[in-house]
Amino acid sequence: MPRISAATIGEHRAQTRDRILLAVSRLSRVQGIDAISMTDVANEAGITRTVLYNYYPDKAALLLAFTERVTHYFIESYERELPAGASPADRLRAFVRLQLAGLVAHPHPGAADLSAALGPDAYQRLAEHVAPMHRILVEILEGGVASGDFQVSEVTATARMIFAVIGAERLPLINGTVSVETADELVSGFVLRALGNAS
Repeated sequence: MPRISAATIGEHRAQTRDRILLAVSRLSRVQGIDAISMTDVANEAGITRTVLYNYYPDKAALLLAFTERVTHYFIESYERELPAGASPADRLRAFVRLQLAGLVAHPHPGAADLSAALGPDAYQRLAEHVAPMHRILVEILEGGVASGDFQVSEVTATARMIFAVIGAERLPLINGTVSVETADELVSGFVLRALGNAS
């Protein structure tokens, strides 16, 4: 039986989950999420595969937990970085910048590859985990429309298109052929012009 270093079993389990998800984060930067095996994660976290499977029964469950962690981190960062009373354009710029930085910090396959790797049920659960980011973008667009800063005919469809534009920079960012700063300038400028805001 592994030694418990925390004060309680609950704390020990929380620490082990953190170690596992930190291991996924480190490995994703080195080899990409699609290439990570459960054995890789166990070795990186310093635990046995049996212990890992006690927490996450398969790779899909592990990726869902990791995605949820990254989503929470994004939302906290977004709320922390925005000054009170930020304009819709500033909110959108912050959103784009953090999304692009996240592609570098947590490299992952595109949606089509993830869907093929996880299967439709797990991919649907994954989509539900990232839904809060979609809601934030929709709220930014709605705020911009209400203030007259953005011209949007269909907010939900526009949000999907913005995610597609951000996703188009995934491979250049991961390959290092473009920096987050350059991609941010390109994507934010393109999106703001498309929304009728050139500021």
